[in-house]
Amino acid sequence: MTDQNLRKWATDRELKYLDAIEEQGSRTKAAKKLGLHHSTVARAIELLEKRAARSGYAPAYNMTHPAPDGFLTKGTSTYFGKDGQQGGQWVKTDIDRERQAEIMREAFGAMAENVPRLAPIKRPKKTIDNLCNLIVFTDYHLGQLSWHREGGADWDLKIAESLLRDSFIHMVETAPQAKTCILTIQGDFLHSDGLLPLTPAHKNVLDTDGRFSKIVASAIRVLRHLIDHALAKHETVHLVMCEGNHDEASSVWLRQMFAALYEKEPRLTVNDSELPFYVHQHGEIMLAFHHGHKVNNEQLPMLFAAQFPKVWGATTKRYAHCGHRHHVDEKEYSGMIVTQHPTLSARDAHSARGGYISQRAASAITYHEKFGQVARTIVTPEMFDSAES
Repeated sequence: MTDQNLRKWATDRELKYLDAIEEQGSRTKAAKKLGLHHSTVARAIELLEKRAARSGYAPAYNMTHPAPDGFLTKGTSTYFGKDGQQGGQWVKTDIDRERQAEIMREAFGAMAENVPRLAPIKRPKKTIDNLCNLIVFTDYHLGQLSWHREGGADWDLKIAESLLRDSFIHMVETAPQAKTCILTIQGDFLHSDGLLPLTPAHKNVLDTDGRFSKIVASAIRVLRHLIDHALAKHETVHLVMCEGNHDEASSVWLRQMFAALYEKEPRLTVNDSELPFYVHQHGEIMLAFHHGHKVNNEQLPMLFAAQFPKVWGATTKRYAHCGHRHHVDEKEYSGMIVTQHPTLSARDAHSARGGYISQRAASAITYHEKFGQVARTIVTPEMFDSAES
């Protein structure tokens, strides 16, 4: 017989197997009842037992104290008395990042159901059908606090919000009147990812401008402004909210929230990829996006070809866009041009003390549906400094 306590960790398919085993009295009889080979049921139950063990439940090995949802068991230490009876046990747990990410996606999806929906925005009178404006903001680090005496320029929520809005409007107004706009937030849009000012993976301490709730409010406010302006100037707008290493969780709730917020706006779509790799096809042009924290630039062409073979095969010109390293790099590989974009944000103390120096900029690139890149507009922070204007 199989331990029915395993139900807590079972999938719907595994629950069906457990029911059949309980009803039939053995795994072999259960497999016969379900019309399956006995090894299929046996392997499924073995995987279920391993999954339960990762959470701390394996009675055959005296592990009977499961870790809470969102955590996994790193190890156990059990001691026994002279009579062979268990005397005590220490259970060591750690964060289960995969499960916590799943929990967050479920929670964000539920919260998005209650977000008020905005009314559609009036569409522009005239656009050029075969053009697409791609506007890229990467490593913006909204919420970062920088001091000019350390990094060469000041940076806080007020400065960041104003520069993002002014840069976007300038690029949209000076770019061709394209039918399509792709607004790409290329990862690390938020400097921190929660109430504690730490990086998600390595727990490095960050310099932040105020409470996380202030950062969230600023992000929502400025992104709404960008989307609304894009809708007023383009027939269709596609939002790509890339995952970064600074905002793994925040990129999830931002995607969910803006998809819900503009649910009644038929001219806006939001890329909902659960993986940190995103594509959009514009005619014969493939546009691909990744923050750059998981895969090196030279690996991107083969990865996108393998992961999106239909889009790759249906296009003649292909472009990948990434960030992460805060400086410009552009190289053509077999079948794809990979552009690594710079950032508009100022350096923080970590970058300044590490000697990382790069030119600050952002760009809008216009693509023709057949000819590929046909125009590019670049902005720098100095363009919006009243003292320089």
